[in-house]
Amino acid sequence: MAALSKLLNKVCGKMIILLASLVIEVIILLQKLRSGPITTRQYLKLIEKKNPTICYTKRLKAEQAECRVCLSQFQEGEKLRKLKCQHTFHRDCLDTWLQQYKATCPLCRKQVLPEDVVFKHRQHRNQAAENHHNLPYLFSAFRGRNTLQINYPTFSSSYLIDYT
Repeated sequence: MAALSKLLNKVCGKMIILLASLVIEVIILLQKLRSGPITTRQYLKLIEKKNPTICYTKRLKAEQAECRVCLSQFQEGEKLRKLKCQHTFHRDCLDTWLQQYKATCPLCRKQVLPEDVVFKHRQHRNQAAENHHNLPYLFSAFRGRNTLQINYPTFSSSYLIDYT
């Protein structure tokens, strides 16, 4: 009976340590999620919040008659975005610009979003690209293979990669 009691105490102690470490891991994960990367959807919502979409009408009479990103004339009913610096662009043109480059006005380079927001969005994009790059290896590992055959559509042959 004493041996069983001793065994239960050891198991109970190890369970407490395991649970405590799991709680710590969950707390760390929650902190990372709270201050972690910003998804593209969140990024676009921030852009919309700071610079709401407007609809072009002839009465609007924008100081600019064209989008300086795509160089097209504004048309009745098109969705535009006017920045704090007073420059106006097609919403989709500007949103694409702000995702691909620094979050600055394409004309005067005034900051549109805070630098930390841009950094967190780039962090998300880089993680997504890295995950996409590693996906074939993950699938190959699930199949239990030591080599992975990748067929590149732009090349006429395939390549074997040995990652053991």
